[in-house]
Amino acid sequence: MLGESASLAAALDHLSQLAGIQRPVLVLGERGTGKELAAERLHYLSSRWDAPFIKVNCASMAETLLESELFGHEAGAFTGASKLHVGRFERADGGTLLLDEIGTMSPRLQEKLLRLIEYGEFERVGGQRTLSVDVRVVGSTNADLRAMAAAQSFRADLLDRLSFDVVHMPALRHRDDDVFLLARHFAVEMSAELSWEQFPGFTPAALHALAEHSWPGNVRELKNVIERSLHRWADQDNAVETLVIDPFESPWSDALPLQDQPAASVGSVTADSARPAQKHSGPGPEAINEEGSINLRERVDAYERSLLISALEQQDFNQRRSAESLGLSYDQLRGLVRKHKLSTRRRKN
Repeated sequence: MLGESASLAAALDHLSQLAGIQRPVLVLGERGTGKELAAERLHYLSSRWDAPFIKVNCASMAETLLESELFGHEAGAFTGASKLHVGRFERADGGTLLLDEIGTMSPRLQEKLLRLIEYGEFERVGGQRTLSVDVRVVGSTNADLRAMAAAQSFRADLLDRLSFDVVHMPALRHRDDDVFLLARHFAVEMSAELSWEQFPGFTPAALHALAEHSWPGNVRELKNVIERSLHRWADQDNAVETLVIDPFESPWSDALPLQDQPAASVGSVTADSARPAQKHSGPGPEAINEEGSINLRERVDAYERSLLISALEQQDFNQRRSAESLGLSYDQLRGLVRKHKLSTRRRKN
């Protein structure tokens, strides 16, 4: 797991301390915080490192299928069960079993799991013989298991057994400058995949965007953003300036028709807010052709250009804040900047 922040180091130290104790552990954290990697670290630092590390996503299977996958089934146990199936607890004997999204497990399976954790015993589906295994159970989830136990949707006694100790994986927004370290790591990997000679780096604007985003999807979201942005940038000779954080955001979204806009916004642009900070070259709003008629397209373009320049200057040439002040997305602003061939660099005095 990559990172140098104090919060990540504390979580990894916690895992290291638990590695030598053969007790169930819960790993909690938001989606994309590395709960599965944490469970792997716990296993490979323990004395079980050379035994199987098996994982199963409890949310991805129906109750009957999950029961068969965990505990196995005998031949003829149900329609289609033509031969004996060894479950994951048996396959993990001597090692570790990760139960991801454990909060989605049904009450009936929770009861079977409780017995296995307490006594190390279970029966296959359709079987009569009691089997014994030595498996360390690690549960992971982003759900609030204590609240679920209070609401009786998760067994309180099972929660007691699972929570010998609880490791909390920090969200990316709590990991200081790990965002930049991880972003560069993913960028270097993606550059190699794109057959670039080297990763050209990020511009200050891109680094600022990395720092400003809250990363609700954590490391998984960051990886997607970096890989997507490099793929779209497609220029190995210049530093990456544009981050595509939200691929669902369309730069071609239509503005609301005038009749659908709030009444207060219609005609509310004042002379001061519409006036550019200074005069700029190009056709002005007064542009009139030789026949004495007004060229509407040139006037609209000039007005649009003046508003862009004014917003950039007022926001100290920070493109993301400028986009927000104009009610645009970052990509929309970038498109308009390219259209009008504007400089986005602060002028030197």
